[in-house]
Amino acid sequence: MRIDVFTLVPHAFAWLTEQQPIAGILGGGLELRLYSYRDTTPLRAGQVDDEPYGGGAGMVLRVDVVAAALEAAYGEAPPRRVIAMSPQGRPLTQAVVEELAQEEHLALLSARFEGFDDRIVQHLASDAISVGPYVLSNGDLPAMLLLDAVTRRLPGALAAGSGEHESFSEELGGGLEYPHYTRPAEFRGWNVPDVLLSGDHARIDSWRRGNVR
Repeated sequence: MRIDVFTLVPHAFAWLTEQQPIAGILGGGLELRLYSYRDTTPLRAGQVDDEPYGGGAGMVLRVDVVAAALEAAYGEAPPRRVIAMSPQGRPLTQAVVEELAQEEHLALLSARFEGFDDRIVQHLASDAISVGPYVLSNGDLPAMLLLDAVTRRLPGALAAGSGEHESFSEELGGGLEYPHYTRPAEFRGWNVPDVLLSGDHARIDSWRRGNVR
């Protein structure tokens, strides 16, 4: 799978590429390319944003800047899935992650703090995805979340079989994982459920299925 990220701060992703699961499949199951809007901006002095029409606080990423970046990367043939990371987009759920993990090529558009000129979302992107209705100080964080979530679903990213028991897996009926406990079995009067200490794997499995959140 190839994932392209368009951003103002490509080096912000460096730490992510050094961590699992991304580090383990880079150059194999995952090809990751980072593009800086500043490298292809048609404006002087690396400018990429501007004040919004109608006034208001903050700066907005310009439509001509994003168009130039996409054209420099793809010419007239952008990938089928160009995703704007926007609070106004559809919520990022595990179902969306599974959907995107089936694609061969994704392009992620990271925004400025105040977001995109809406023409980017309406005309240059094929989809908009939100990681939640809140304000962030770094517009790259949503792209990092999506990148990490999708990468976990790629072949070779996780140990064989481990993904089957993660939260939202089919094995868990699409819910969150059951509660986990480890040693000590008793701490300050807080006890691990007896069934987990029984060694009876059938009972343990039944308990876990009944406690999926």
